[in-house]
Formats: sequence, C-alpha cells, structure tokens
Amino acid sequence: MELRGRTALVTGAAGGLGQAIARRLRVEGCTLTLTGRRADVLDTVAAEVDGRAVVADLSQVDDVERVARECAGVDVLVANAGLPGNGPLEEYTVEQIDRVLDVNLRSAIVLTRMIGERMLDRGEGHIVLVSSLSGKSTTPVTSLYNATKFGLRGFALALRADWEPRGVGVSCINPGPIAEAGMFVDGGGTLPPGVRARSPEDVAAAVVRAVVHNKAEIDVADLVTKVGATIGLLAPQTSARLSKLVGADRIARELAEGNKDKR
Repeated sequence: MELRGRTALVTGAAGGLGQAIARRLRVEGCTLTLTGRRADVLDTVAAEVDGRAVVADLSQVDDVERVARECAGVDVLVANAGLPGNGPLEEYTVEQIDRVLDVNLRSAIVLTRMIGERMLDRGEGHIVLVSSLSGKSTTPVTSLYNATKFGLRGFALALRADWEPRGVGVSCINPGPIAEAGMFVDGGGTLPPGVRARSPEDVAAAVVRAVVHNKAEIDVADLVTKVGATIGLLAPQTSARLSKLVGADRIARELAEGNKDKR
C-alpha cells in the first residue's frame, strides 16, 4: 500500500515508540490520529505531526470503543499501545492482570475488529500489530507479558490468512531491546555482552516497510537477539539454559523491578 495521502491511527502515541512511528508516518505522507493516556505529551506530538489527538485509556472498554468509532474510516491502524507486564505473576492483583491483558491484547483485537470491518467493506487497508520478540521466546518473570505478546503474534498471523485475500493486510512487528524508549529503557535494564539495542526509528521503519510491502512479520533486533529468539521458538528448554549462561535471568529481574510502577 502506498502511504502518501492515507489516514492512520497510532495507539500508544505518547510513548517513545509511538512518537517515532507517528513522525515516520507523517514523513511518508499520512494524516494522523494519535491516542494515548498522557494528554500533555499527546497534544505536543500531535501538533508536531499536524495530527489529531484522542486521549484514551485502552484498559477501559468504553475508551477502546470510542476510539474505534471516531477512527473507523482510517486506512492504516498501528496498534502499538502496551504495558510491561513483567514481574512474578503472584505479585499481580487480578485487576492488574486484567489491565495488562486489556491494553496489550484485548484493545488491539477490538480495534482491529471494529476498524477492520470498514477496511473489508472497502477492500483495502492495513493493520500493524506491534508485538515483541517476547512473542517468540520467553524469559523468567515475564509470563504475563509473554502471554499477551504470544497472543498478539498468533492473532496477527492467523488473521492475515483470513483478511489478506479480501484486500486487507495484517502485519506483526516484533521489537527486541530498543534504546531510548520502551520498557527496556524505562526499566533500567542492561544488555548482555554482544547484544546491541535497536532504535525507535528502526521500529518505525519496520512499520512502514510492513505496510508498503505487505509483510507478514518483521523482527527488529540485532542478529544475536534474532538468533536467540529463534532458538527460543524452536527449542525452549535449550534456550532457557543458554539464557541463564548469558545472564538473561538477571536482566529480566532487573527490568521487572524497574517497571513495577507501571502495573
């Protein structure tokens, strides 16, 4: 799909990844609607990209449906909103579990369902679901986050088979560690030796590539991380042992501690 002249909705646009995606889509010629919880940040980004800000909390059913109604006619949906969802499961209340599931998984599915219906009617459009390499491979104390990202990736790949023949593309973007933005930076994590973080702009470029070239799935990570995720997907027990050797357990616990305030 050619992006120039298209309309796009980006969720989670107050965060670093969402901002980078919005800026890149604007460069590509899109007219943007941005959603997020932090009105001050969202308004600033919207003004920068000549877009519209719709303040919404995607853990709330009414807000998700309101966003879908207000943005029903967009050509591109980028479902980027997400919460860390890491830490031991037993430390989460049921309400906190619901919030992670609602933001990371349910909101993306509902927005896709409601906005995608209009795309199917037109016979064109594109859905981009921002998952994670945590949708392919697990680490300690990330069971809830892994559940949402495995779910989002599975949803994207299965829905693509249903909707692509009807003219609507569905793509899954799987970032690994990202510098300058996202849960890794917010949690104060340190990377293992030999692993290089990618940038928010790399994620934004992947979103554009996914839409323009109708890609099913794009991983955004260095080679070492990509190989590790592939091993995790194909041989999870071997991956778990290797993770301990390179200190992934320690890093995962550091991130969980650093992201406690976002539950």
